Parts: sequence; C-alpha cells; structure tokens
Amino acid sequence: MAKRVLTTESGAPVADNQNSATAGVGGPILLQDQHLLEKLARFNRERIPERVVHARGSGAYGYFEVTDDVTGFTHADFLSEVGKRTETFLRFSTVADSLGGADAVRDPRGFALKFYTNEGNYDLVGNNTPVFFIKDPIKFPDFIHSQKRDPFTGKQEPDNVWDFWAHSPEATHQVTWLMGDRGIPASYRHMNGYGSHTYQWTNAEGEAFFVKYHFKTNQGVRSLSSEQAAEIAGKDANSHQTDLLQAIERGVNPSWTLHVQVMPAAEAADYRFNPFDLTKVWPHADYPLQRVGRLVLDRNPDNVFAEVEQAAFSPNNFVPGIGPSPDKMLQGRLFAYADAHRYRLGVNHTQLPVNAPKAAEVDNYGRDGVHATRYGSRHDKNYEPNSYAGPAQSNAALSAPLAVHGWTGAHEAPAHVKDDDFFQAGELFRLMSSDEKGRLVANIAGGLSQVTRDDVIEKNLAHFHAADPDYGKRVEEAVRALRED
Repeated sequence: MAKRVLTTESGAPVADNQNSATAGVGGPILLQDQHLLEKLARFNRERIPERVVHARGSGAYGYFEVTDDVTGFTHADFLSEVGKRTETFLRFSTVADSLGGADAVRDPRGFALKFYTNEGNYDLVGNNTPVFFIKDPIKFPDFIHSQKRDPFTGKQEPDNVWDFWAHSPEATHQVTWLMGDRGIPASYRHMNGYGSHTYQWTNAEGEAFFVKYHFKTNQGVRSLSSEQAAEIAGKDANSHQTDLLQAIERGVNPSWTLHVQVMPAAEAADYRFNPFDLTKVWPHADYPLQRVGRLVLDRNPDNVFAEVEQAAFSPNNFVPGIGPSPDKMLQGRLFAYADAHRYRLGVNHTQLPVNAPKAAEVDNYGRDGVHATRYGSRHDKNYEPNSYAGPAQSNAALSAPLAVHGWTGAHEAPAHVKDDDFFQAGELFRLMSSDEKGRLVANIAGGLSQVTRDDVIEKNLAHFHAADPDYGKRVEEAVRALRED
C-alpha cells in the first residue's frame, strides 16, 4: 500500500507539520507559512451554527420495506407494492438542550426520517410522542425560548418552563406524556416514533385521505426513571449514541413497524374535535392502526459531522401521493425547517451527499451560490421556459388540493364539539396504572415545586384539575409537600 502524503488544501505536499516557519530559531512566525495560516484559519471555521432545536442528535442508514398493500390510499411509488424497499436515513435527537447535552434527559425525542425514493426525497419529521405542546406555529419561538437557557442565569429555569405552560393550557396533554414513564427513553432503539402531524395521502383516483404515522419499536418500549437517567447521564452523556452505534456495529439492527391511521378527507369537517390539532390524538377506536411496512437501521454513518450534523430534513419535501394537511403547526414547519437549513448549511445544502437524492435525478434551473456543485451541461440554460429542451413542468399535482375559504386575518381554529385542552390529558392519566400515576405526579411536582411564583403554580394546578380531579388533587398535594420541606 502506497504511503499517503499530507497535503495543503490546494494539494501541495506539507514538508513539516510539527514546526511553524520562523525567522531564525526562536524567532517570530512568518506570514509566508501558508500551511500554518491555512490550518489555523480552517480550524476557526470548522463549526457551523447548531440547530436551534434538536441540536443533540444521532443517526443511521437503513431501509423501509412495504409489507401491506396501501395503494387504495396513496399512489406514492415507494409504497406501491409489497416487498418494495427504499433506502432511508433516520436522525434521532433531543429537543431542548444544546449539542453538548446529555442523551438521558427528560425531553421529547426527534424522529426525522428521510426516504430516498425514485420520485425524490420524502422527509417525515416527527417525535417520539404523538402530540406536541402547542397548536399554532406563532407560539413556537416563545415555547422554545422558555425551554432553553435563560438569558440572565445561563441555564434552564423551571420558572420559565412552567410559566409558559401555565399560559398554554393546550400543553397539558403533552406535559402528561413528557412527565410520565415514557418521558426518558432507555435508548433510541426502545422508543416509538410518530409523524405527530396529520398528513394527506392521495390515491390514483384522486381520493384524499388524512393520515397519522405510528412507528412501533420492535425492540419493545423501555424507559428510564429520573434516578436511573441521572446516573446514566453522569457516567456517559452519550448513552443513546453509544447504544445505537454499538448495536448496529454488532449486527443487532433495530427495526420499527409502521402503521397509519387513515381518515377519509370528507370526515374531517364533522369530526368531534379538530383532527388537525397537534395537541390531540385520534382514538384508535375511531381510526384503527393499519400496518404499512418495516423500517430497519443497518448502517452507521462514516462521519457524524458530514452525515448527522449536516443532515437536513424538511416536511415540505413531499413526493407524488403525499402532501400537507391544514394542520397549522405543520404549515408553519413547511417554511421553518427548510429555512433553518438554508441558514445553517447554505442554499445548496441539498447537494450534500446525505441530503441529495439517491434514486432520483435533480434537474432544475437553480444555479450558483456557496458550495454549488451542480451546474448541468455546458449548453444548459438557467431560465424557463426556453427553446433548448430544458426541464419542463410535469403538470401532475403531488397531492389533492386543500379547500380554503373566508376572510384573511388571524383566526382561531374552527370549534368542534369536543375541542378541549384537557380531556385527552385526563384520558391518558386514567389509562395509567397506580404506579405510573405515582411516578407522573412525582415528576411533575419535582419541577413545579421549584417555581418561585405562586400564581404560576396555581395556573398549572388548574390545568391538571381540569384534566382529572384526582390528577389535580395528587399533583397539588405533592407540590405542597415538597414546598413545605
């Protein structure tokens, strides 16, 4: 094997990588030492802005295999036949902490999946919970600010977290999920993933359906108690990353079974609550789970920065047969996710290997910009329409159109019979065993009792009382006991 030669960025061999060029022995460093200047300048620029949300992440490649016929609901080609496989990349993450945070913390987990289909990349961006804290994207920056480090103290503050939730009663359902037993997954392999939002599928006949995605872990759901998590985080801040990496290296490939709930589009308007409200789930009794296929992770990235840190997901990367719904949070994310990556990685981030389509050709009139690598042939034009056989529109819609009506302005979602911020949180509480309820109450009281403002505590207690009288009573008693100690 030929000996590898160290070179500069321009390809010239480096004569000495241990000593800077100086004016005589012990003299000042020379400006002409191109290798030194280039090395230091590059080092200063190695970091890119971390994600504002979901900064701490891990990822792996794999495949999705169709196991059941869903062509009655969607004409998406990668779901078109049983046995068909599509390459995927899945990025897991925590939500609130920074890139250097620990894995074993009480926080929702991102579950962002890229399908490299032959009709283009399809990105499904979700979490390990089927719901979220808010239902309108205008509140999202404020929500994240409340969960991030306080500008004065420089750390996450219970006062901020619970103050925001006190003023956001729709968060009660997600808070019940987060503070319950599934709030700290034992590993990324041992948690479910959800599309969370409502999406639209369209079949070959043009019929529209609204769907929710459920990825059920085949490893079984396993979670950590607060005490176990604190011990693990102290020993190995990278516990989830370590587990995922080592499992795949050993050939123990994690897998999930994808199910969907399917609602005919015509039923949405008269459903008993707003089906596009991200703080709600659809009861399985109304819309049962229908199996679609199997997701398997079988290959680790070769370089975490290039393939995990630079991985970019946007929920507006749809393929024919799949599209958006009127879910307000989803509509906001259709802009925000792609815009975040254009800021972090540049307008040409879709040309990076982890983000570029693998089974579909990219052919458009986008040109130039930082890190551009795709230019077309020497005679290609950069405008359309043209007379030179450039790419032309297909005239085929990705999905069915969404009905819009009424006057422009700031609107609340239309009222449904069972639109309520607390009912489903109470339902979730009542489903829990006695031990699960005890741990949920202890987790909530542990954080809420640290809040310094009595009015913030009272507002939050009112939410739990509204969800279920026993729920509120137990949280109130636990908070009082902790505050009196």
